[in-house]
Amino acid sequence: MRDDDHRPESARAELSARTGFAGNRLSRDGEHRTDASLADALAHPAARLFLTSGDKWLLRTDAQAPDALFTREAAEALGADLAGSVLLGTDAAGRPHLAARLAGELVPEDGMALTDLRSIAMQGLLDPDSVGQLGQAAHLVGWHGRNRFCARCGAETVAEAAGYRRRCPACGDVIFPRTDPVAIMLVHDGEGRCVLGRQPRFPEKFWSCLAGFVEAGETVEDAVRRETLEEAGLAVSRVDYLASQPWPFPGSLMIGCMALAPAAPIVFDATELEECRWFGRDEVRAMLAGTHPEGLSVPQRFAIAHHLIKAFADG
Repeated sequence: MRDDDHRPESARAELSARTGFAGNRLSRDGEHRTDASLADALAHPAARLFLTSGDKWLLRTDAQAPDALFTREAAEALGADLAGSVLLGTDAAGRPHLAARLAGELVPEDGMALTDLRSIAMQGLLDPDSVGQLGQAAHLVGWHGRNRFCARCGAETVAEAAGYRRRCPACGDVIFPRTDPVAIMLVHDGEGRCVLGRQPRFPEKFWSCLAGFVEAGETVEDAVRRETLEEAGLAVSRVDYLASQPWPFPGSLMIGCMALAPAAPIVFDATELEECRWFGRDEVRAMLAGTHPEGLSVPQRFAIAHHLIKAFADG
């Protein structure tokens, strides 16, 4: 990537839309949600629900393609907690889509399967729109589960606004869904080399971008510079935003950036990484194509890291 590279907003938006969980086309209409909205949505004859048990989501597998949406009647029969469901939004035809937990441990019937969200997304079991909706559902259902009690006074909280906030009836505190920003960056020298690292949990020969949470009182640009310095010992100058990706594990927003740093020796943080080094553009292209002579690989198209790396490779 050249130092003077600038991408139009249309290209940035198109790039963001290619990442996993970014295909959600529901109309959320958050400003008009009321307590009555949930009841109205559940009463709609075309309402459909995503159903979760534990950390997995229920799929119907008896059709030509898997389906994760169930009618209200089917959801009730399976033991869904409809009173605690969350209204995600409405589709282009005005049909409400919701998410609900199933009571107890579900043993799937024939023609059904409980599957974790990462597998659903990575294996392409559903279309991008459904994967995006399921990411939204996982984020919100998980957030509700972690905020049953007030952090201020300890009283039990209640859901409001069709599941888009919680309130403490004891002290009046209002809690909104939390999204944690993460800076993920492709560090390059402007001359055809970039930095990739390996965490101990990565598969063998797998390399990716550096990343870290944006801390309190910190800009995205400062987070990119701080994380790069901490993890690789490199001083970043210019930071350019490229694209973003919702990441519901459990509720982050990956903010993808290109970061310019001089081609200095890397001194990496061995507590965070097991390896970190410079790669030439031709080597990165081989990793993307799956033709690297040592079998080195990078994230697939589902992850924003792939698109950051590809933007460098195409530069």
